[in-house]
Amino acid sequence: MRCGTVIRPSSKRVLALWCPDWPAVAAAAMAELPTTRPVAVLFANRVVACSAIARAEGVRRGLRRREAQARCPELFLAQADPDRDARLFEPVVAAVAATVPGVEVLRPGLLVLGARGAARFFGSEEAAAERLIDAAAAVGVETQIGIADELSTAVIAARRAAIVPAGAGARFLAPLPVGELAVEPSLAAPERADLVDLLHRLGLRRVGDFAALSTTEVASRFGADAERAHRCARAEPERPPSARRPSPDLVVEHRCDPPIERVDAAAFAGRLLATRLHTALADAGLACTRLSVFAETEAGEELSRTWRCAEPLTPEGTADRVRWQLDGWLTRRDGGRPTASITILRLEPVEVVAAGALQLGLWGGVGEEDERARRALIRVQGLLGGEAVRVGVLSGGRGPAERITMVALGDELVPAADPAQPWPGRLPEPAPAVILLNRPLVRLEAADGTPVKVTDRAMFDADPALLRWGSRQWRLTGWAGPWPVDERWWALDSDDTPAECIARAQVQLDGEPSDVRVLLLVYYDETWCAEGLYG
Repeated sequence: MRCGTVIRPSSKRVLALWCPDWPAVAAAAMAELPTTRPVAVLFANRVVACSAIARAEGVRRGLRRREAQARCPELFLAQADPDRDARLFEPVVAAVAATVPGVEVLRPGLLVLGARGAARFFGSEEAAAERLIDAAAAVGVETQIGIADELSTAVIAARRAAIVPAGAGARFLAPLPVGELAVEPSLAAPERADLVDLLHRLGLRRVGDFAALSTTEVASRFGADAERAHRCARAEPERPPSARRPSPDLVVEHRCDPPIERVDAAAFAGRLLATRLHTALADAGLACTRLSVFAETEAGEELSRTWRCAEPLTPEGTADRVRWQLDGWLTRRDGGRPTASITILRLEPVEVVAAGALQLGLWGGVGEEDERARRALIRVQGLLGGEAVRVGVLSGGRGPAERITMVALGDELVPAADPAQPWPGRLPEPAPAVILLNRPLVRLEAADGTPVKVTDRAMFDADPALLRWGSRQWRLTGWAGPWPVDERWWALDSDDTPAECIARAQVQLDGEPSDVRVLLLVYYDETWCAEGLYG
């Protein structure tokens, strides 16, 4: 039996659209300032965003108000206002969504979408990027596009208006300053700035320098956020969306009576819906990482928008996004505002991850211990990716390894093969306690030292008496089998001869009562391997 070539599907490409200095752009638009006026946005009396003209005058993020004004006396100062940023970003999102569907908002000023469909429709990724830039320019906003295999790489590429070739994410990131890992707030935790400062003091000035460290070195010397930054620096695959569709029972809806016309009423309704949604999710043992907000008006208009989050949403985070979205719909100035009052609001979780139900089989029962375990496993997935935490599912097959399908925690528990189907030649019970996936080589010998083989009639050519494993050896006190694996009998080798015989056998090793071992061996290509260990 020959091993075929594994064909891996190409990774999904991600397109990120970024509006440079969006808080400053939104503040200037709200104040109706000319484009030549320098603008800075303040939070806690420090600059958190500024326009390109202000930077040319020496204004930088982190400066105190007085120092920023000293560097640029004509500087217009505005207070940070997430509601304003989200409200004014809605026309940009609508323009992009009208050109390419499937838009997901990471934060006001930054959105992402799948690049493959857009590239196929417009002919290439470059053509798709041009069309989206033109769509945003039509509503008076300057944007930049980045395309890459992974979302975090695409976001960083958007800051340089770059299209990263497939498979070249790590190569693109390597020469960039390590500070790039802390620039985007939707990808970096607040403590990321401290990590960047520490890396600078250690002499790791480039992203590639940090990526060159091993995962063990990062995990043992830095914090949890550093491990996430390390995965970003290596452009390693991020957790894929769950394959299952959330249950329709999780959708929450509110019929507005009276219809909503004002932003304050919309915010109240949004908080009510957020509370109902998270109650339903908690009852189902789930958490939401991608949320769609829907609205219907008295005139029959239907509005929708999807928000994507790196971590599971909290009730407060959900309420904020609903408020921002409704504020953006109700106050649009570009003619896209609904013509009638909102009568129905609906929240639909598009992507969910398991919160606590999947841990019951591991620890049993419910309570505080299960909640701590849930948080720990979700944290591991956030640090190392979705495949780092996997659950075994009983599957169909003849060998012990084939009867287990490992599924990422949070994905649907679907086996690779139906265990209910008949499997002639299946290994008899009991199953091995330990499965050796690497299948180390062993040597099975007869009493005279000659190797024991399996004949074409699926029988030992001599009684086994000794097993050698590396430098150790054991005498056998018993054995069972061999059992031929009667599958893929039609397969031919390269010289058009039938495939080699495959068989399994159990052997009991001699030793003290506390040291008795029973091994499961598999025979292939005239070689014995250890496949399992019985307890």
